[in-house]
Amino acid sequence: MLARAARGTGALLLKGPLQASGRAPRRASSGLPRNTVVLFVPQQEAWVVERMGRFHRILDPGLNILIPVLDRIRYVQSLKEIVINVPEQSAVTLDNVTLQIDGVLYLRIMDPYKASYGVEDPEYAVTQLAQTTMRSELGKLSLDKVFRVEAERRKRATVLESEGTRESAINVAEGKKQAQILASEAEKAEQINQAAGEASAVLAKAKAKAEAIRILAAALTQHNGDAAASLTVAEQYVSAFSKLAKDSNTILLPSNPGDVTSMVAQAMGVYGALTKAPAPEAPHSVSNGSSRDVQSTDASLDEELDRVKLS
Repeated sequence: MLARAARGTGALLLKGPLQASGRAPRRASSGLPRNTVVLFVPQQEAWVVERMGRFHRILDPGLNILIPVLDRIRYVQSLKEIVINVPEQSAVTLDNVTLQIDGVLYLRIMDPYKASYGVEDPEYAVTQLAQTTMRSELGKLSLDKVFRVEAERRKRATVLESEGTRESAINVAEGKKQAQILASEAEKAEQINQAAGEASAVLAKAKAKAEAIRILAAALTQHNGDAAASLTVAEQYVSAFSKLAKDSNTILLPSNPGDVTSMVAQAMGVYGALTKAPAPEAPHSVSNGSSRDVQSTDASLDEELDRVKLS
């Protein structure tokens, strides 16, 4: 009895005439090592030792010591998995159709003792057993079932391939979706931060302007505050004329552009007239004297404006 693990795969070939199957080639042997008393057995090898022509023991990988003359290494078995091609052969299906089949065997020795003493050529024996089994199983199937088995195998391969393609497409789509979500969230956060920054800037400007107005109001109530305000109005008056000369198609100039003193005096006059004008009252409480003062003030303002206009 052989103690081997065997796995086989078969393939169908529709070929010409029958070819005789020969003896399967035996794997090459590295030769039997000599007894040198101290021996080192390689990994995945089994050395079968006989003492005086009788089985003694199987050496384990690593260091081993044998008795000279009495002990002899009789077999060397490889414990690795080996591949053997099953020769092409003919087989007859259940509906009397002749097919050419071959296959591949994967073998591994499980019991070195039985592989050494159980059969003369274990690989050839397993190959013949595989050929017999293939012919026997194929004889139980009709030609349609044989091809159906092959079609089923191709179908499974196609299904697996399509499932892999589908999973790949799903993963790619999911990745794009997550990327778009992250991009939109980042854009949203950016807009929120920008709006918050603009709101903070507007609030800071408003607070600064309010503080400037409070400081200006406090300064005007101090000594010589009116003079400082008059100077500021005069500066703005001169600046306004320079901007109008640059940015507008209609140029407004005073009657004497070279006389800056007169321009400043006019600005001071306008400011003085505005600051000295009385507060507006109800129509029934306005006296004749105050009405005449307002009318004279308006007339003076009109005269001043007529003098500085030039079309």
